[in-house]
Parts: sequence; C-alpha cells; structure tokens
Amino acid sequence: MRVISGKYKGRNIDGFNIEGTRPTMDRVKESMFALIQNKIKGSICLDLFAGSGSLGIEAISNGSKCTYFVDNNKKILDILTNNIKNINIIEEYHLIKDVYKNALNYFKNNNIKFDLIILDPPYKYNLINDVLDFVYNNNLLNDDGIILCEYEEEKVENLNLKLLKEKKYGPKYVKVYTK
Repeated sequence: MRVISGKYKGRNIDGFNIEGTRPTMDRVKESMFALIQNKIKGSICLDLFAGSGSLGIEAISNGSKCTYFVDNNKKILDILTNNIKNINIIEEYHLIKDVYKNALNYFKNNNIKFDLIILDPPYKYNLINDVLDFVYNNNLLNDDGIILCEYEEEKVENLNLKLLKEKKYGPKYVKVYTK
C-alpha cells in the first residue's frame, strides 16, 4: 500500500497483511478521494475504523488539518504509529485505542465535530448504519461536513442524511453523505 496523492504521495504504508484488516486497494482509494477532494483541505477528519491508517493518512496528505484515528487493536495501532513515523507526518493527529462506540461517545461528550468522517469498518459486522445514526443524532458532523462510507454487502441507508454520491468498484461500494 502507498499514499496515492497529496503531500506524502508515493510513501509506503505497512499493514497490508494484518489479520483482521482489509486495506482499501490503491485504485479504489484514489477514486474515493477523487469524490471528496474539495472537502479535505483544512478539515477535521475522523478515521473511525483506522486499521493501518491508510485512509486517514491519505486525508492528511491531501490537507486535513487534524485527523483522529480510532482502532481497538493495539498491534494495529502500533503499525499505524510506525506508518505515521515512517512517513514523517508533521500535521496534527490523535490516536485513540478504543472500541468505536466509546470513541463516538468521547467525541459527543467533548463536543468534537468533524468535517470528514471515514467509515470503513470490518464488513462482516454491518456497523455503518449504526454509526451514521449516532453521528446524526449527536450532531458530530459539521454543517458542510461529509461522511465517506466503504462497504461490500451491507445495506447502507440513512433517511436523515443526504446521499451526495454513490459508486461501485467491483464488489465494493462507496457512499458519500452530508447533512
């Protein structure tokens, strides 16, 4: 894996063969970020199911001013930490080792809102709809903010949020929501 665009373009990202992760392929990541390119610069970003950090690092590379990475696996967060160190990221970021529900409650309780939320959870758990509902019901998305969702078989729908874009890349789907 590598950073595909922006300031850190071409830098390698470790973590492709970690058990329990399913990294986004470079060509899919490139297409995903092309969908949201004009929303990244200066954004507060949340990579909720961070894994190796590939998507959040891509946001940083494209101008996110602060990115929160959340994952509950220490081994994976160690790899993410090494990726950040090896790329020599100087922008603001926060690593949070916790389950996604606790992290979302932390953001709610501390009035932390986001311009860009990236949701690429483990596919087998069908978590996206629950996260979308929580984000909407607890006002975690800024007014012009967007949510980028990547999934395979899950049926992703939210009647409260506005669907901006939807694309299919082989077996993967990407939806972009806003308020």
